[in-house]
Amino acid sequence: MFEAEQIAVEKQIRTFFAQGGLSDFPLQWNSIPFSGQWGITTSFFQAAAQEARQGKKVSVPQRAQELAEQARDFLGQPAGFERVEAVKGYLNLFYSSAEYARRVIETVLEKAQDYGRGDPKEMQVMVEFSQPNTHKTFHVGHLRNVITGSAVSNILEFAGYTVVRANYIGDIGLHVMKWMWNYMKHHSGEQPAGDLQRWMGDLYTEADRRFSDEPGFELEVRQLFARWDGHDPDLIALWKKTREWSLEGFAQIYDTLGVNFDRFYFESEEEEPGKELVNQLIERHLAEDERPDGPVIIRLDEILGNQADKYRVLVILRSDGTSLYSTKDLALAIRKFKEFPLSRSIYVIDVRQSLYMQQIFKTLELMGYAWAKDLYHLAYEIVNLPGNVTMSSREGTVVLLDDLIREACSRALEIVREKNPELDPAAQEAVARAVGIGAIKYPMLSRDNTKITTFDWQTALDFNGQAAPYIQYAHVRANSILRKAGGSLPPADESLGQLEPAEIALVDLIARLPRDIQRAAATYRPLDIATLAYDLARAFNDFYNQCPVLLAEPAQRNFRLRLVASARQALANSLALLGIAAPAAM
Repeated sequence: MFEAEQIAVEKQIRTFFAQGGLSDFPLQWNSIPFSGQWGITTSFFQAAAQEARQGKKVSVPQRAQELAEQARDFLGQPAGFERVEAVKGYLNLFYSSAEYARRVIETVLEKAQDYGRGDPKEMQVMVEFSQPNTHKTFHVGHLRNVITGSAVSNILEFAGYTVVRANYIGDIGLHVMKWMWNYMKHHSGEQPAGDLQRWMGDLYTEADRRFSDEPGFELEVRQLFARWDGHDPDLIALWKKTREWSLEGFAQIYDTLGVNFDRFYFESEEEEPGKELVNQLIERHLAEDERPDGPVIIRLDEILGNQADKYRVLVILRSDGTSLYSTKDLALAIRKFKEFPLSRSIYVIDVRQSLYMQQIFKTLELMGYAWAKDLYHLAYEIVNLPGNVTMSSREGTVVLLDDLIREACSRALEIVREKNPELDPAAQEAVARAVGIGAIKYPMLSRDNTKITTFDWQTALDFNGQAAPYIQYAHVRANSILRKAGGSLPPADESLGQLEPAEIALVDLIARLPRDIQRAAATYRPLDIATLAYDLARAFNDFYNQCPVLLAEPAQRNFRLRLVASARQALANSLALLGIAAPAAM
């Protein structure tokens, strides 16, 4: 925002060098860590060291400080800066706070929903996330995956990357065979009634229990798997029908969460290509075929000459010739890079699969694919129920999405009615839904994805703590101020004097959004945006409590109204990156 002023200062410093007979050198500028003022700094150590190399007897630190002081005196007070200082060989220039704040606000108001958007990078990134298994329940543990993957995709896209949102559906495997055999044997002809996800999940829990407890059930499921491998037409027809029930349920979930995908992949599509790939690996002597007594394996450490067990052994086909996750994951990786010119392929997958993902990536590298280095495992930890009960589809210890949303919206509705009883009932319901879904998403994103999260209602729906409702309410407060002011913004006022500390702190956080988006995109950390959104809300509330807006003097009032509008926009943009709505009222 101060590019012209920085260029003008550089020209003056070069004039200072020339007049002093000093050699020219490229200036390296850095931002001064914010501590109530904004500024830039550059060092004179390179100039001092250059003099020493030329044979002059100088103490480099001392000479650097001398040069910094001389440059300070030469510059005086450059336009756009309110203070210049020389400290330990560095020249520090501090911007005019009022002018810096004005430029930040103008930038936000001009760019609006695009504030913080990065320039196009001409790099395509695929984010594979959600990856639910059909014929199972979609619960809170799955939500962390889909919420994290969606937020990472939003951030990458906003940062300037071309993003392909991919979903790899587990539509075949032992879990499907368990469900189908249980359905065929005990529920034949039944149709889903009511909640699709609950009905499918209940049948899976029942099937898994029978598989473990009933004599002969496991053998029958294995025999059904063999029929699948034989392409039994009746079995495939039933599979397609029951799979569609799951896919319908998934579509409802994604619509509710506001999540979308550009490409769907299915395990069933990768099964045959995966088996062909296994044959190629055997022919190339990368894999060992131990059938029929054992599976097909790749001894990764042995091939790599590792003494320690780093990658261990990857099993890529069962002894009976049926496929595994690895069979299909290898084939899918190859398909992705054939279909898209990817710079990076990100897998959002449970941290407990870390070794497995390393094995897959290393195998592809050994196969000679140069793009194997561009595969990245974005690991996330599990979500626990209160009391540290780990959720499991098998045990039935799950919280379904509909139950979560119903409970969250019910609690949110009580608060909305209390805070805004005059709001239209339909509007109250809509706001409560936005708040409830935000309350579900934020806890998944505001904690490091490698840390275990325990979901609890009190924290998720806290209107006074680090939670989505607190951030959303700050947005509502800003909207309320602007509505009371008449809706339209006054023009910028050049006569503004000194800013209050609460104003400066709020402007600083607003100004950080573009930089934090780039950092979050580079590290795949929605946590950075979740934290900034909370810090923005807290800074706005401090400003709201300390700085009158509507009753302020005209120049202050105009500035503060524009500051409120820019804060509202920054909050809305931050929440949007997290996939959370920013309601106008609450």
